[in-house]
Amino acid sequence: MSDIDAHPEAVSPQQQLTADYMRMAGHRSNVHGLVEVDVTDTRERIRTIAEETGTKLSFTAFIVFCLATTVAEQPHVQRYRDWRGRIHDFEDVDVNVLIERETDGERIGVPHVIRRANEQSVRSIHDEIRRVKAGGMDRPEPGLARVARRLPGVLRRQIWRLPQWFPTRWKRLAGSVAITSVGMFGTGSGWAISPTNYTLQLTVGGIGTKPRLIDGELRSREFLSLTVTFDHDVVDGAPATRFVQRLGERLEAGHGLDTVSAE
Repeated sequence: MSDIDAHPEAVSPQQQLTADYMRMAGHRSNVHGLVEVDVTDTRERIRTIAEETGTKLSFTAFIVFCLATTVAEQPHVQRYRDWRGRIHDFEDVDVNVLIERETDGERIGVPHVIRRANEQSVRSIHDEIRRVKAGGMDRPEPGLARVARRLPGVLRRQIWRLPQWFPTRWKRLAGSVAITSVGMFGTGSGWAISPTNYTLQLTVGGIGTKPRLIDGELRSREFLSLTVTFDHDVVDGAPATRFVQRLGERLEAGHGLDTVSAE
């Protein structure tokens, strides 16, 4: 038989933009922390809420809420430094989150910015995510993306320098912090490490079961794998460590879930 004919498939515009983003983000001074958080009690509380209210609460919404409230408490982790060396501070926490949607029979992650997430409740964030998943908040493709697709590669990639050039414009376009998830596409524990253009990005991995010593007794617990990525040019190690510790405390304690049933 003859050699199998190759049928090269063109790279989609979205894949090209993603490749450009990853290439440019790799030049930043990113520092990654791999964290495990015991979410056993939190997940049990979410199951209880589903039984009480009939609503299966989005675990992503809960993570967004905990991240936003922790950033609001320690806003230095969403600072940006522009090309002139000036520091830009933001009060509102706009979270760019990857939301799973089904398109043409395929599950894909769609970026969506949850504005002022620090002023919302877990339930309101949950409702917004559900609307996006259902296609109820579709918006026209940003003009920046349309223009980028027509540019040569060397110019197209410069667009992803926007956070360093004009941080305020970047926040309006893509949010101030980001959450991306690989756990939504599989099962089991594990971390993912990715470059990012954000000062702070949370990469949500899988959930695995392992023993933990509690009150002198080994018990089976559910642990969430998280990768917390900081831009070390803006955030130093000690503040980053305090932020991660506080975020972990909120995730383990089920922060914000007590108000869901009342809402």
